[in-house]
Amino acid sequence: MSPPFDPSAAEERIEQFWQLDASFGMERNAYHNYLNELVSDRYALIRGFQILRDELQFAAASPTDMRACAADLSLPSVVTTLAYTNCGDRIHQGEATKRYRDVVASRFATLSEIGELKLEAFFPAGGGTDNGATLAHVTVAHELDEHLKQEIYAGNAQSISLVAIDLKTHVGRLRESATQKQIYGRTRESPWREPRAACGAIVGALTHYNSHNLIHRRIRDDLRERNFQYLSNHQILTDDGVDITMAVAAAIVAIRGIRNTAMALPQELDERGLAHLTASMTVNRPSRDDLVVYLARATVFNGKVRIQSLGTEAEQYGGKLVEYAGEKRLQLNYGEWDSEAVPVEEIRYQVRSSGL
Repeated sequence: MSPPFDPSAAEERIEQFWQLDASFGMERNAYHNYLNELVSDRYALIRGFQILRDELQFAAASPTDMRACAADLSLPSVVTTLAYTNCGDRIHQGEATKRYRDVVASRFATLSEIGELKLEAFFPAGGGTDNGATLAHVTVAHELDEHLKQEIYAGNAQSISLVAIDLKTHVGRLRESATQKQIYGRTRESPWREPRAACGAIVGALTHYNSHNLIHRRIRDDLRERNFQYLSNHQILTDDGVDITMAVAAAIVAIRGIRNTAMALPQELDERGLAHLTASMTVNRPSRDDLVVYLARATVFNGKVRIQSLGTEAEQYGGKLVEYAGEKRLQLNYGEWDSEAVPVEEIRYQVRSSGL
């Protein structure tokens, strides 16, 4: 029989986590966002725990000397697993995704016995997630076998599991000459290619909606009807006239994704399950490093879903181009909110018992 769960250590770290600053809506390089937002936040949640993510740490029952690799489960421990979404468009499979694997996944994804990263990877057209409940279920279900769960829970009353989920949509950014304004929603795959829509699924849904296209229908549902109608029939412009309509649409799809997934996780996690979710948007640029816009973060633990994000009403969005790192970068704005002091929403839920 496992000792009664002691949530105090995890609760303390979650409270510390929510005191950390977060800056939303700004185009920054991938390393900045992945290190200063995702990695730093996630480590803050599990600081001081023994991190269990290597399959060799679960080798106690091995009949060979590999059992010497097994972790000491009497220590306060955290098992980590990682899932991410990424639009299936090949233009969104470039360096930003590689950097995500190098910077984020390398620290929190499960590691196989031969050193390969084992991620839950979802590549739906339009990014976000096809279904938040499915994403939540699959990620949690694959984390631990029942026997290993029993061993870990019996090892220490403070041991927990961390489910890390990162949702990523994308938008193209194109500027053909020094005199042309930037265009969001289109880019080139290379200097020799014609400009094309990116994300094609989101742009297509808003400009040439096809009710027989299941992806268009899913994106319309993600956006909600009011936003779909607004984004289909209005332009959202920056202060100096740059059309950022498609960037706003991609941002809302990602934010809806994190909300839907966070609200589904209480049906999957038991009392020792802690989830940390993020949402971001990659900005694809021809022949240059992609940029990343951080949009949202959330935690799920011990009866509380907490979400901090830019909003989901398209009419409230605006933006401006600001000087940053020697060039003009987009800063999304939402109503009168301060992008570095976005309010945190809290939703209560009933905790599921593990029965162990």
